Amino acid sequence: MSAVLAAFREDYAAALRLHLRAPNQTTLSEGFELGRRALVEGVSILDLTEHHYRLLEHDGIMPVPDGTDRTEAALEFLLQTMAALDVATRGFLDGTRRYEQQRSRADDLAGRDAFRTALVESLQDGFFVVDSQGTLIEVNSAFGALTGYGPDGIPYALPHPWTVPEAPRYPDLGTDAARFVMPIRHRDGRRLWLAVSTSSLVKPENGERIFVGTLRDVTAEHDAQARDQAVSRLATAVAAATSVVEVLTIGLEELRRAIGAEAAVVSVWPNRHTGPELYVSEDNPYTGAGIAPHDTQPIHLPERLLHGGGESRQVLDARARALLDRARLQPGRTMFAIPEGATSSEGIVAPLGESGDSALWLRFAAPRVITPGDWALFSLLVGHLSLAVQRARNFDQARSTSLTLQRAMLGPIELPPRFSVHYEPALPPLEIGGDWYDVVRLEDGTIGVVVGDCVGRGLSAAVVMGQLRSAARALLLRGAGPAQLLAELDTVAARIPGAMCTTVCAAILDPVRGLVRYSNAGHMPPVLAEPGKPGRLLEGGRAVPLATFDIPRRPEATTSMAPGSTLVLFTDGLVEQRNVDIADRFVELADELGRVAGQLPREVVDSVLSRLRPTGGYDDDVAMVVYRQPPKTLRLDVPAAAGELSGLRRALRAWLSAAAVPHDTAVDLVAAANEACSNSIEHAYLDGEPGRVRLTADCGVDTLTIEVSDTGAWRPLPADPGHRGRGIAMMRALTDHLDIDSSGPGTRVRMSVRLLAVSFSAAGRM
Repeated sequence: MSAVLAAFREDYAAALRLHLRAPNQTTLSEGFELGRRALVEGVSILDLTEHHYRLLEHDGIMPVPDGTDRTEAALEFLLQTMAALDVATRGFLDGTRRYEQQRSRADDLAGRDAFRTALVESLQDGFFVVDSQGTLIEVNSAFGALTGYGPDGIPYALPHPWTVPEAPRYPDLGTDAARFVMPIRHRDGRRLWLAVSTSSLVKPENGERIFVGTLRDVTAEHDAQARDQAVSRLATAVAAATSVVEVLTIGLEELRRAIGAEAAVVSVWPNRHTGPELYVSEDNPYTGAGIAPHDTQPIHLPERLLHGGGESRQVLDARARALLDRARLQPGRTMFAIPEGATSSEGIVAPLGESGDSALWLRFAAPRVITPGDWALFSLLVGHLSLAVQRARNFDQARSTSLTLQRAMLGPIELPPRFSVHYEPALPPLEIGGDWYDVVRLEDGTIGVVVGDCVGRGLSAAVVMGQLRSAARALLLRGAGPAQLLAELDTVAARIPGAMCTTVCAAILDPVRGLVRYSNAGHMPPVLAEPGKPGRLLEGGRAVPLATFDIPRRPEATTSMAPGSTLVLFTDGLVEQRNVDIADRFVELADELGRVAGQLPREVVDSVLSRLRPTGGYDDDVAMVVYRQPPKTLRLDVPAAAGELSGLRRALRAWLSAAAVPHDTAVDLVAAANEACSNSIEHAYLDGEPGRVRLTADCGVDTLTIEVSDTGAWRPLPADPGHRGRGIAMMRALTDHLDIDSSGPGTRVRMSVRLLAVSFSAAGRM
């Protein structure tokens, strides 16, 4: 027996005797404490029970002096002692039961976690869980396969390692509940597009918001959509282009942007005897561009070409020419990367078009791997550009044919001085239409002008126009007046299919007498503007269009033209505009002619077109003839002082402009007149009183004369004039004829120039 058990038995015997002697709560409490002590000291219930009954039966505790039976009191003390042991036993059993329950629950949760893990891992889509700070705390294997960042590397904090810094801003994974598509950079460097779907949850134990989401690879779909969009943008961009230069200027820029190339170059060999024409689109200026078809030796363009697109006739070096020359001879839609056979490419080369005379070179900003999707995109884009180039070439051929036809029908004409003309078809790609004009010098010094407008547009109208124009010119040269011309043209138009309802205005101008005779067959009335006044419509001589009704005779009207007046004959395309009253357009035209009366006829044309041009351009053919009647004689009489020279020059320049003298000729005449006036001011009045200088300028039909005179003394040119004395030689060089009369009194310098006719192409814009 241990000492602890022996001590416990002694204390128990003493406490039991005390209780049996006088049972009360205090003695019972002592029994309870002994029970707790037994629990602490490891005394078993069997030891306690055995010791209790041994005390009662063998140690003689039971008998008492008064003979009272204490069996019930002894049992009560034993039960009180065992109460603490009972409580501990029940607590142990409860704890064991709770433990078993918790263990069962834990086993169940472990099974559920294993099932969830297996379920998540079985997903083909990437799965992730993100905490409230945006850190990925759980991902599945599919997530790792898609991004290159798997479960072994978690957590993944912001910024996430797959983020593409240069891409447009997209939501970070787990920062918002949404559906979106975002670009990523795979761990191996590939660029992918992932469709992301996220949802937010709240943890019940702490209220923390987390995000759970999935992602899948949509790179193929995105690339296909991007290809379609790129092709659509390129096709739309070049759709309106009507020349090869325009197609390449627009198309190369769009092609380079769609592919992500740094530069795009097209070389076109116009023939076998010259170098290629180069069309270039690039991001940044450069002095050389290296490509290597078979080795590491770079091939360079000789120097920077045209930034932003353009044309150059510079020659490629031998290696670059050989590469592009080989490419242009390949079958259509053939493309190869450069350098050939390398894992990463610096660019691609391809033939352009089907004629074998052009090739395309695209240079990337940095070497890159060309994927099958890239090849598909390149093929589509280059194919569309080739089609656009071929279409533009067909347009060029059609335009050339139409211009040849137009020139053959209208022919080159020589305009007399002070005339300007303009022709603008409503179909600009072909530059051909049914409006026409003609200006013909007649033998009596007058000038015939015809402006007409055939019904319809394009080639059919141009065919009718050519026949009527030839007939009208023949009638003018035969001496027909305006009314007679239209009457006989009626007969011609009646026999030409499509000529019915053609409108024509015919006029005979007499510059010497300042008169205009005209007759109008249903055409727009001419406008006559005197200097400084708004124009007015010449509405006399009006009748029906050609080949409509038989009329007894065509009317004719005559109007005087004041010196410096501007006469304009035009077709209805100039003033007709949808939803605008034609009367308002006539007011605009008349106002503009009054405002520009002092400008050259060519400048008058430009001003009128600028003022009247609708926002969307003219929707009908426009033909216009502008004539300037010679202004009245310019007479200037000023003191013979150097300070007067600037005023003389200004006045003469303004008068020459009003006289429709070309700028170059006007500059020469002002310089010659200035030299003549300077000589008079400097030399004529050296020995006498200050005198005066007179300048007179007169404009005839073909000749312009300037006369400078004074009343001073003539001083002959010295034998050695030194560095001066070149004035007379300069005046003679700047004019056609110079005459100096010093027979007195005074000196008269007479200078004249012949105003030359100017040749214009009637099929062009002039």
